[in-house]
Amino acid sequence: MKEFTDKVAVITGAGSGIGRALALGLGLRGARLALSDVDAEGLESTVEAAKAQGADVRGYSLDVSDRAAVLAHADEVASAFGRVNVVVNNAGVALGATVEDMTFEDYDWLMGINLGGVVNGTKAFLPHLIGSGDGHLVNISSVFGFVGVPTQSAYNAAKFAVRGFTEALREEMLAARHPVAVSCVHPGGIKTNIARHARGGGDGDQEAAAAGFEKIALTTPKKAAETIIRGVERRSARILIGPDAYVIDAIPRVLGSAYQRPLATMARLGFKRMGKN
Repeated sequence: MKEFTDKVAVITGAGSGIGRALALGLGLRGARLALSDVDAEGLESTVEAAKAQGADVRGYSLDVSDRAAVLAHADEVASAFGRVNVVVNNAGVALGATVEDMTFEDYDWLMGINLGGVVNGTKAFLPHLIGSGDGHLVNISSVFGFVGVPTQSAYNAAKFAVRGFTEALREEMLAARHPVAVSCVHPGGIKTNIARHARGGGDGDQEAAAAGFEKIALTTPKKAAETIIRGVERRSARILIGPDAYVIDAIPRVLGSAYQRPLATMARLGFKRMGKN
């Protein structure tokens, strides 16, 4: 997809971060936008910003973990815009907790959004992408889809699964010769609010974790969006975002499972500082 003018782009989690930056970036390139989020205020801000740029845009309140709602959303968007060319399953949440401390409810919450939302969005929109004759599906995984990290088991599980799901789907589209390109995106540290809105740990722990994340996040949402758009133009199967993403992608290739021991040592030191061990 070299040209976005008059293409219909669907973006979940468009109220902030990468989703908002993608909406504005694609809007500037002439795409017609169907944007959704559970955050009504954030979504309205993105919609108004896109309108100010001259984009044809509509906003939709949507919980991506609600399968019936996502299926209805796909039909509503296709009816309103006439077709669907690009779908970005971007909505996501974070959870920091050890497996021992994590509740089943927290685990189900994260998996329902980070994995279930991707599956729901893919299944709901795939017939429309195929029918467009020029479709592109973008699923957001993470560098945590490459390596396991202590206190991130739920997030790891979802992002590893998104990677496997997306890669298998791409192979299916190629095998069936459907006119749909498929990309899996692996961002490194992006300067968004996901860490501040994460579940898990006490207030002090959460604030410290969010502050630490913001210090090491290397890439702005705008830069991330530009990288994704360039990847769509090139029909890239895998899109890495940020220099840290390339480093983390290389670690398990070089070290294999040996990378796990130093991470465990770092976690042990962190737990001691927090008085948890």
